[in-house]
Parts: sequence; C-alpha cells; structure tokens
Amino acid sequence: MPPLEAVLAALRTIRAPLERGEYDLHALVAAALDRAGLARRHEVALAPRCRIDFLCGGVGIEVKRGQPERARIRQQLARYTACPQVEALVLVTEQTVDLPDTLNGKPLRAVCLRRLWGIAL
Repeated sequence: MPPLEAVLAALRTIRAPLERGEYDLHALVAAALDRAGLARRHEVALAPRCRIDFLCGGVGIEVKRGQPERARIRQQLARYTACPQVEALVLVTEQTVDLPDTLNGKPLRAVCLRRLWGIAL
C-alpha cells in the first residue's frame, strides 16, 4: 500500500491548466499516480451510493473542480472516511478548501492545484 506521503508527492507534481473539466482533472491525477509508479483504481464503490474517485492502496482521492461548498464536501468526505477501505483521504481541488487534519480518526489532506502554480486563491 502506498503511504499517504507518496500519494501527496505524486499529486503535487500536477500543473493543471485553469480551464479543465472534472474528468480532465481525473486524467491528470491518474497520470501523476502512474508516473510515480503508484497502483490506483478509478471510480471505486466503497458502499452503496458511495463512490470515490480514486483508491491508491488505502489512500482515497476525491477530485473536485472549482470551489466546493465546505459543508457538502465535508459530509461527502466523512462518508468516505467511515469506510474501512479508506485509511487516509486526499481532496484535490482547484481552489483551497479549509478542512480538518483528520476526519473519523483518519488523516485528511488537501492538494490545491492553483497553489501548485503559485496562485493563492
């Protein structure tokens, strides 16, 4: 299983153009994980009506375009971290989202694609 830090390092290599759809971002995430040699599964069903964008070992990755609404995304991430397959979770967004360091006792990290370009939004 890839450690959380290896997944984060791979995701931090992404330089996404500003005009992308969510599935374009999925392709960039998949390519970054592949370049890092990290095995991943896409669109993984964790529970009924609970599907995460990527699962890389025990590290879940959820991709959101734009600025997700904080309460709604936190509810979604809480559902994911309640699943035993998810040992840690990474939210990949275009814009910064303020999140706690843990959710349901599991590490939670955010990767802001615009910050990777040096654009603080």
